Amino acid sequence: MINHVWGLIHHPEREWSEINKEHESISHLYTHHVLWLSAVPVISTFIGTTQFGWTFGGDTAAKISIISGVSLGILFYALILAAVALVGSLIHWMAGRYSSRPSRPECIIFAGYIATPMFLSGLFAIYPIIWLCTLACVAGVCCTGYLLYKGTPSFLGISHQQGFILSSTTLGIGLLILEVLLAAVVLLWSMGSDSSIMWQFFQ
Repeated sequence: MINHVWGLIHHPEREWSEINKEHESISHLYTHHVLWLSAVPVISTFIGTTQFGWTFGGDTAAKISIISGVSLGILFYALILAAVALVGSLIHWMAGRYSSRPSRPECIIFAGYIATPMFLSGLFAIYPIIWLCTLACVAGVCCTGYLLYKGTPSFLGISHQQGFILSSTTLGIGLLILEVLLAAVVLLWSMGSDSSIMWQFFQ
């Protein structure tokens, strides 16, 4: 797992070739890559929201309780895991017009690896200042887009021009999914924050 993470960041084209040679299964991808790396934003957000609290430029920070943090963390984790499978299924669907169309499991594996920078950018949520987390998210999206552009042609066996079109579409849809995911997380966090405030009020 660690070797692929470093390779995708340091030399993505060569690493994609290595990944393609492995013929990895979805279960192996999840147990050795996705389950571990997707825990980074979940654990970081849990620590940030329960120990420090979100700050939006003011002096006060809004925290949530440990119980709420655990519940929201589990939901957040499940949403991330589902998002990887969803993006992989979309890549499989969009690649339908190419003769070298990979299987759905291969597309999900591809999606799991291109999400690596996004997983790592979640580390900044451990001290959740809104502008810092936003910058980290933007950087993660840029790195994910770079991996997508580099990996799509070799992964699908198509030209770089075709790969550019497909990867641009995939990135656009992926960003939409990311926005929905972030909106869901913010909504769930807000509900947890409100419930914690109400609990403290009634005590």
